Amino acid sequence: MSGQAVSRSGQIVGELRRRIETGELAPGERVPSTREITRQWGVAMATATKVLTELRREGLVRAVPGVGTVVAPPARPARPAAATRRGVRSADASAAPSALTLDRIVTAAIEVADAEGLAAVSMRRVAAGLGVATMSLYRHVTDKDDLLTRMLDTVIARDPLPADPPQDWRAAIELAARRLWDQFRRHPWLAPALSVTRPQMVVSALPYSEWMLSVLHSRGLDLRTAFTAHLMLLNYARGIAVNLESEREAEAYSGLDSEQWMDTQEPELLDILATGRFPVLSRLATAGYDLDLDALFEFGLQRLLDGVAALLDQGRRGETPCTP
Repeated sequence: MSGQAVSRSGQIVGELRRRIETGELAPGERVPSTREITRQWGVAMATATKVLTELRREGLVRAVPGVGTVVAPPARPARPAAATRRGVRSADASAAPSALTLDRIVTAAIEVADAEGLAAVSMRRVAAGLGVATMSLYRHVTDKDDLLTRMLDTVIARDPLPADPPQDWRAAIELAARRLWDQFRRHPWLAPALSVTRPQMVVSALPYSEWMLSVLHSRGLDLRTAFTAHLMLLNYARGIAVNLESEREAEAYSGLDSEQWMDTQEPELLDILATGRFPVLSRLATAGYDLDLDALFEFGLQRLLDGVAALLDQGRRGETPCTP
C-alpha cells in the first residue's frame, strides 16, 4: 500500500477515533462499514478495511455478527499496581477462595463465554478469572457439562416471560419467540450450547415450554401437535442464532468481519455472474443484498406462524393435523 494510502487511512482512523472519544458515536452504535467509508471518503476498499482493522486493534470497535462493526464498550479501568503492591484489598481481592460460591463461578463462566465464545470456557480459564485454583471449582460444580447447564439456566432465568400471555395467540407466540431471539442475541454462545436432541435439564426454560404449549393447546391443537410446533419454532430461532457464534469465531480467526469477508469474495462472484449463466442472481447482485439476521428471523417467524394459523383453522374445521 502506498504512503499516500496509509496517510489517508490514518486520517480516517483519526476522525472516527475522535467521534468515538467525544461520544458522537456511542458504545454499541454502528460505525461506518467498509462500503460506507469508500463512499464517504472516496478511498479504495483496502484502505477502508485497514481503517476498521486499526480501530479494532485499538479496542475502539468490535464486530457483532449480523449487525456490523460497532463502538466497543469502555475498557474497565485496571487495578492500580501500587495498591496491589501495598496489599490494599480491592473488591476482587477480598473475594478469597474461601468465599468462592456457585453464583460467582457461573457468572464468571458466562462473562468468559460472552466475551470470548463458548470454546474459551474451561474450568482452568474460569478459575484463572476468579483468581482461585482450578480444583476449587469442583467443590461447587461436577464438571464442565454441569457448569454449562447452570450457565444456560442462569441466563434464561434473567429474562422471564410475563406472568400472563396476551389473549391473542399469535401475539403471545411472537412475544415468546422474540424474547428467545433477544437472549440468543445477547449471548451468542447460547444457541449452540442448547441441545434439541439431548435437551439439558434447564429449569428456567420450562416456563417457556409451558407458555408455548398452553397457548397452542388452548387454541385447539392437541398436546402432541402443540409440542411439535413449539419445537419447530424453538429450533428455527436456534438455527439462525448459531450463526452468531460461528461468525464471531470466524471473525476472530480471519480478522475480517462478515462484510469485509464478503468484499474479498465479490470479485470472484462477479466473474462467475458475468458468464450469464445466472441471470436472476446477477440482477440481485446488481441491486445489492444486505444480510440482516434480525430481519431474516422476523421474516421466517411470520411465515411459520402463518403455518400454525392454518393448523388452528384445520382444528376448527374438525380436521386432524398431520403430526410426526
